[in-house]
Amino acid sequence: MPWGEFKDTAAERRLFQRRTLVMLTFVLMLIGALLARMYQLQIVEHEVYTTLSDKNRVQVQSVPPPRGLVYDRNRTLLAENRPVFSVTLVPERVDGMSETLTQLDRILDVSEEDLERFQRRLQEPRRPFQEIPLRYDLDEQEMARLAVHRHQLPGVEVKAELVRYYPHSELTAHALGFVGRINRDELQRIDPVNYAGTNYIGKSGIERFYEEVLHGQVGYQHVETNARGRTLRVLERENPVPGEDLQLHLDLRLQKRAHELLDGRRGAIVAIEPATGGILALASVPGFDANKFVTGISVADYRELSESRDKPLFNRALRGQYPPGSTMKPMLAIAALDSGATTRDYTIWDPGYFKLNESGRRYRDWKRSGHGWVDLMDAMAESCDVYFYEIAVKMGVDTMYNYLSRFGFGEDAALDVSGALSGLLPSRDWKRATRNEPWYPGDSVNLGIGQGFMLATPLQLATATSLIANRGTWAEPRLLKDIDGDTSVSGFLPDSNHEPLKLKDPSDWEYVVDTMAEVMHGRKGTARGAGAGAPYRMAGKTGTAQVFSLAEDEEYDAEEIRERLRDHALFVGFAPVENPEIAVAVIVENGGGGSSTAAPVARELFDAWLLEFQQSDDEALVGSVDSGGGE
Repeated sequence: MPWGEFKDTAAERRLFQRRTLVMLTFVLMLIGALLARMYQLQIVEHEVYTTLSDKNRVQVQSVPPPRGLVYDRNRTLLAENRPVFSVTLVPERVDGMSETLTQLDRILDVSEEDLERFQRRLQEPRRPFQEIPLRYDLDEQEMARLAVHRHQLPGVEVKAELVRYYPHSELTAHALGFVGRINRDELQRIDPVNYAGTNYIGKSGIERFYEEVLHGQVGYQHVETNARGRTLRVLERENPVPGEDLQLHLDLRLQKRAHELLDGRRGAIVAIEPATGGILALASVPGFDANKFVTGISVADYRELSESRDKPLFNRALRGQYPPGSTMKPMLAIAALDSGATTRDYTIWDPGYFKLNESGRRYRDWKRSGHGWVDLMDAMAESCDVYFYEIAVKMGVDTMYNYLSRFGFGEDAALDVSGALSGLLPSRDWKRATRNEPWYPGDSVNLGIGQGFMLATPLQLATATSLIANRGTWAEPRLLKDIDGDTSVSGFLPDSNHEPLKLKDPSDWEYVVDTMAEVMHGRKGTARGAGAGAPYRMAGKTGTAQVFSLAEDEEYDAEEIRERLRDHALFVGFAPVENPEIAVAVIVENGGGGSSTAAPVARELFDAWLLEFQQSDDEALVGSVDSGGGE
C-alpha cells in the first residue's frame, strides 16, 4: 500500500464549480419564480387583490331610518324617538364569547335576565355581522368604564340608536300599540334589505298596521375600519329616508278624560266622530306602560301584568266581547219599523213578563210590576223588555240577523284598528253548525234584548250608534287622519264595503232618534238624570248585561266575587241630536246599572267635547289671531 494519497486538485475544482453552478441555477430559478409570482400578484391580479383589500378595510354598513312620529288631532306628540346608548356585540369579531361576557359583567354588572336574553338572540337566525344588544340605557359612568377597556374587547361597541318612546304610554298603549325587537318569525317575512340594521318592528295597534309607512327606507354608508373592525372614518354615505309622520283622529284630551272617568274601574270607552268615522277616544282601563315592551320587558314585570286579575294587557275596547243588553234596542227598533213588525202607534200591555204561549215559560221584564200600556216611544224611554220580546218574535232571527249585520255586528268594520274582534251575531246556520240544534223562538226572545248568544265589542256598539247618528250613512271607524299633512289617505286605508242603510220610510231614522232623546230628556227616561240640565239635546240608550258565573277552578272570595258578579253597565249615545259631533259607547265591567253608572260617564264626555274643549280651542284660536295681529 502506498504511504499516502495525492489530492486531485483539478477534480475537486471541477466538482465545486458544478455544485456552485447547480446552486446558482437553483437560486436563479427561485428568484425567477418569486418575480413571476410578484408579477402575477402586482400586475395580473392587481384588481382582484385590491378589491379584497378594500373589503377588509372598507365595509358597507346599513343605516336604519328614523321611525315616523305619531301625533293626535291637535298635533300633540304621541309616539317619538329618543336616543338610547346600548352595549352590543358582533359575535363574528369577538375573541372568546364567554370570556368577553364575563369581563363585561365585571364592568357593567350585567343582569342574569340580560344574559339570558342575549344568549337566546345569539341562537336565533340573524344577518351576518349583525350586532346583538346586551345592555340598554347605559349611563355616563358605565360608558366611561367601558371606554377604558375597549382596546381589550374586540367586537364590543357602544351604540347610540333611536328607540321608540311613548310620552303618554298608559293612556295610548291600547290605541297605538307598541314596537318591539324583531323576532324569528318576523325575520322570515320582512324585507331583509330594507330592514338591514333595523332592530324594531310594530307589534300591535297603529304601530303594526302602518308599519310600512312608519318604517321608512334604509340608507347605507361606506366606512374604513382597522384590523379589529372598529370604524375609523365614513368614506361615503347615502342617507336613509325617514318614515312618514302620522296624525290621528284621536284627541289626547278626550282620551285622558275617558281614563279619568273610568279610574279605579274596569271598562272601555270608544268615541267616534260620526261625520268622518274618526276615532276620538279608544280607552281600555286599566292600561299599561308600553315603553317597557320596546327594548324587552322583564320577566317579573310581564308576570305582574299577565297574572293580574284586572287584565291590563287585554284591550277591552277592541277585543272585549260583551252581551250588549238593551243598547241593542235602537237598532232593533229600526229593524222592526222597516220590516213592518211594528209601527209607531202599535201598543202592547206589559204585565211584567212575556210568554210565547199560555203554558210557556215567563220571560221577565226588568220592572217586575210591568210598564202597562206602552208604544215604541215609551218602550225605548223606559227600556221595556216585553215590547222588544214581542217584536223580536214577530221579526224572527233571519230578519234580525239581516238588519243587525248591516249595522256592523258580527264583523270587524274598522278600517285601520288592528286586532279588533268580530263579536258574535247568532243565526240559524251558526247555531246548527256550532251546537247542532235548531233555532228556537226563545232564542229570538233573548236576542230581542241583546242577551242570549249575542256578543258585541264596545267599538261595534259605537259604530252602530254612529250609523244611527248619521241616519244610515256609513263612515267606517278609523284612527288615521293624515300622513305628513296630506289628508288624501285613501290609498293607505282599505276600501269601504258598506252600503248606506236605506229605509223604506227615511223618517223612521228621526223617529228612533227621538225615542233615544226621550231616554235622556223624557219624564220617564232611564237616563234622564244624566241628561238633565244639558244646553244641548242628546240621544242615548242605557243597558245592563248579566255576567258569567265562577269557573270550576276559581277560588271563591266573598268580597271579590260579590263585586265581579255584578252586571255590566252599558251606554250608547250621541250628541247633539240635530248635528251629531260625537258618538260614544261606554261599558263599565260589574258597574251595575247602565243608567246610574255608564250614562253619567257619557254625559261627562259629551260636555267635555261639546263645551269644554271647543271653548278652549276657540280661546286658543282667538289668542293666536290677536298675537299674529300684534306682530
